[in-house]
Amino acid sequence: MTTDFAAPQTLADWLAHCERLHPKTIDMTLDRVAAVRDRLGLRFQVPVIAVAGTNGKGSTCAMLDSIARAAGWRVGLYSKPHLVHFTERCRLLGEQIAPEALVPHFAAVEAARGDTTLTYFEFTTLAIARALAEAELDLVILEVGLGGRLDAVNIFDADCAVITSIDIDHVDYLGPDRESIGREKAGILRAGRPAIIADPVPPASVLAVGEQLGADLWLVGRDFNHSGDRQQWSWAGRGRRFHALGHPALRGANQLLNASAAIAALEALREPVPVTAQAIRQGLAMVELPGRFQIVPGQPTLVLDVAHNAQSVAALALNLDQMGFAPRTHAVFGAMHDKDLAAIVQRMNPLVDAWYLTDLPLPRAAKAQELVEVIAPMAAARGVAPPATWASFACPTEALAAAVAAADPADRIVVFGSFYTVGGVLEEGLPRLSAPHQP
Repeated sequence: MTTDFAAPQTLADWLAHCERLHPKTIDMTLDRVAAVRDRLGLRFQVPVIAVAGTNGKGSTCAMLDSIARAAGWRVGLYSKPHLVHFTERCRLLGEQIAPEALVPHFAAVEAARGDTTLTYFEFTTLAIARALAEAELDLVILEVGLGGRLDAVNIFDADCAVITSIDIDHVDYLGPDRESIGREKAGILRAGRPAIIADPVPPASVLAVGEQLGADLWLVGRDFNHSGDRQQWSWAGRGRRFHALGHPALRGANQLLNASAAIAALEALREPVPVTAQAIRQGLAMVELPGRFQIVPGQPTLVLDVAHNAQSVAALALNLDQMGFAPRTHAVFGAMHDKDLAAIVQRMNPLVDAWYLTDLPLPRAAKAQELVEVIAPMAAARGVAPPATWASFACPTEALAAAVAAADPADRIVVFGSFYTVGGVLEEGLPRLSAPHQP
């Protein structure tokens, strides 16, 4: 560490410092971050649930947090990425941590790291983990990043691991198929500890890792399951059943599976953090998570969804299909260029009448012009008359403004893709649309 280092004073300063520290955004090793953890003496004295997977992690974490708090437990949650404010990543007792409250923890990590290089993700993970470890909590929930085995969160031994759905994403780091990706995700499992596997058809690699370790595997369909209709649903697990549950406040066809996984995890930890049927009902009714099939009332209806890979976009398309009729669907879309853009567009193409394609403010984002090249041939050949239109914009707010100007009150606008796309339209608060009637 250089002697002329001037310690940052604000959270924004610390985040800028973290971005400058390491030449790579991702450095797939745990040795460096584990060494700094040990110098910090950083460990949790309360049960920890770690949640990994391709899709559904954020929703599952939010439901775990909401149910446990409804049961009266003091809960800390680390989730990512954020939509607008970095402090969204750290919640204590349901509230975002104050920016100034994080500053001492960044300073502690800086002092402990010495000459050890840390990526932005590693540095910020350690700072937030220290904030959680020093708070008076009964339960800590940690959302794993893109992987599992070599993710910075995996320096902590979870008392219960949850693996949500697994699909193709981040192939440069995790591998080209579900088996190799599943093997990476299964790196968060621990010997003798419960492992909630919520993917209905899990890769064989996940089960193999769990069995080899001697983890206590809870498989959906075998150790826990759910059933129900549009009004209510039931959950059954090892020796426990919960009937007449209301649907989660998070919308979407996949949310019952996420809720089932959350209940299974809390059941697996029922000795240290028991929850009642009433806490489950209340927690699911009160759960909030912006940007997950979030429907903003107004004219036209606005839907916000951070779906950014083929599986999550397929779920978004299904959810839109079940919304009911809208004369036209306008889509604001921006994504990273390493995504399978053709697969994403293919799933949305039958539903979208007008595309508003946006640049995003980071180097690995696809330019709007790249998106045009993917969308143009599909839009022309989608088999619905008239063919879809498209236009390019410099930022998500401009794209949304154009969509609002073009939409009739009965239409709907869907903002989807990267967290930066949805976050971009939320920067100045939740948009409230009131479109003028078109002549």
